[in-house]
Amino acid sequence: MKAIIVPTDFSPTATNAMHYAIHMAAQVKANLILTHVYQIPVSYTDAPIVLVSVEEIRKSATARMQQLKADVEHLAGPQTKVYIEIVMGSVVDELENLCNKVKPFAVVMGTKGASGVERVLFGSNTLLAIRRLTWPVICVPPGKTYGKGIKKIGFACDFDKVVDSTPAPAIKELVKTFGAHLDILNINPDGEEREGEMPEQSLLLQTMMSELKPAFHFIQHRDIEDGINEFAIKNELDLVITIPKKHNLIERIFKETSSKQLIYHGNVPILCMHE
Repeated sequence: MKAIIVPTDFSPTATNAMHYAIHMAAQVKANLILTHVYQIPVSYTDAPIVLVSVEEIRKSATARMQQLKADVEHLAGPQTKVYIEIVMGSVVDELENLCNKVKPFAVVMGTKGASGVERVLFGSNTLLAIRRLTWPVICVPPGKTYGKGIKKIGFACDFDKVVDSTPAPAIKELVKTFGAHLDILNINPDGEEREGEMPEQSLLLQTMMSELKPAFHFIQHRDIEDGINEFAIKNELDLVITIPKKHNLIERIFKETSSKQLIYHGNVPILCMHE
């Protein structure tokens, strides 16, 4: 059966993503694995000093996760099995280990739009997860609800070597699982006219995705991230698929100079999928 991994640090950001994952699990008939990775707080003076015992932190984390499991089981109902994982270590290292073991349908994480320490810490883990995990990572904006489900999915593509770089089987499986419509969008920041033009690469992609009957959109916008976000809002997309490595989005979607910051300030969840 499918599994959705939901990392949590018990923050409002993580809790919102957890609620999103609960509804997603119901739609795709998946189990939920709630995961908490804790670390030992250390004071660095002349010599490192452990501030709290490992056993105390483990007991506290276990109690909170058991209560969270009970709450999620109540919300999700008997059709969704809920499991918990509690482990000490690096968040992304442990997520990678868990993903390799259970081969999840997706990892669902929250994102933080406000400034401050919480954004730095949570943003760092989300960024590392996108870089390291080979499984789909869904980034849920603050306050975003699942609503009526995922019915419209966008795929941002640059039409560069699509046969080698597009994870077509994974995208097709995802779209079919949700029973969604697929929009394929290409953001053109260089100002060249493309109306009526169907380049060779887009023809190849159209062939690869033909069974989904996707709609193609060629958009001129000086900023790729903003162009994706504006299209997603205007067309009421429920999810946008990106390939961060291809679009150099791993760094760019997190940079503070981007006017909307696709992940932090976008209104639509982003699914990051690797080649």
